[in-house]
This record gives sequence, C-alpha cells and structure tokens, in this order.
Amino acid sequence: MTSNETDTAETPQKLVAVALKRERARAGLSLSEVARRADIAKSTLSQLESGLGNPSLETLWALGNALGVPFSQLVDSQAQTVQLIRAGEGPAIASANASYIATLLAPSPPNARRDLYRIVAEPGEPRISTPHARGTTEHVVIGTGRAEVGPTADPIELGPGDYLAYPGDEEHIFRALEPGTTAIMVSEHI
Repeated sequence: MTSNETDTAETPQKLVAVALKRERARAGLSLSEVARRADIAKSTLSQLESGLGNPSLETLWALGNALGVPFSQLVDSQAQTVQLIRAGEGPAIASANASYIATLLAPSPPNARRDLYRIVAEPGEPRISTPHARGTTEHVVIGTGRAEVGPTADPIELGPGDYLAYPGDEEHIFRALEPGTTAIMVSEHI
C-alpha cells in the first residue's frame, strides 16, 4: 500500500473506494461493466469509488461477486502481525434490508479462503443472503440471543454456544429472534 493509499483509507468509505478501484483495475473491467455485473447504477459505483457513498452489505457483496473477490477484500486494509479490534470497532457494514451489522474481524490472507465476522442483529426483517460463490460454506456460532440461521428453505433455531455449518452457495438467512443477538461467522470460499 502506498502512502497515498494509506492517507485515503482512513474511513471505511475511503477504504472501500481504494479497494474498488484496485480490484476493478486488476480485473480490467470498466465502471459500466462492474455496475452491470453487480446490478447497481453506474453513478452509485462512481460515488463509491470516490469515497462518497455509504454502501450496504448487499451492495458490497454484489460488487465482490462482480469483481470475483471475497467481500473482505473490499473492506479490509493490509493485515498486521497483531490485530486488536475492540467491541464496537472495526469495519462494520450494515444491511440495507435488516437490522444486521457484519464486522470483518479477520479477512482471508493470500492463498487462504476464509473470512471471520462478528454479527450483531436485532429482531425484525431477516438478513436474506443471495448465493455466494460455488463451494462457499458458512459457519455460525451464536454468542448471545437466539436466531434462525441456515438455508432459507429450512433454517435452524440456534441459541448461545450453538454451532451450525451450511452451504453459502445457496440462498440463506439470519433472523434474530431476541434483542442483542450476536454471533461469529466464518465464510469459507473454495
């Protein structure tokens, strides 16, 4: 990362802007083509690349899929040897459709294929995720509260300490059943 990139990556929006430009250039795709693949407006993508937008979780997942990169590559700066993220800190991205916030805790390092997230969710509209890349598996451990998690067609109710693995390459759901529901999620990409 150059010193110029470090300066522009101070806020989550600036970090996303730098990453989008980097990954779009790496893929050799035009602004129009990435917007088309992600099914978002070209003007929205332009704003995000300028550091002016506040993208939802859904928008960033769509852009990651369009660029062929994990979500984490769009929200994480270069990893350090020792990394501390205190509760309530870190690159948190909110869902546009549900009271659901995902904070990237540990992105997948080069040649590894997993990302680690802390989830904070409230009852109400569930977080329904479109299928991720083929071969993706998600692992969830509930910390506090209760939630229905897993394939949209057959979610499973989980409580504190419960663990569930399910295919992330099909539509899946996270529905908080109690206020203050928290979880840790690992997304493995094959």
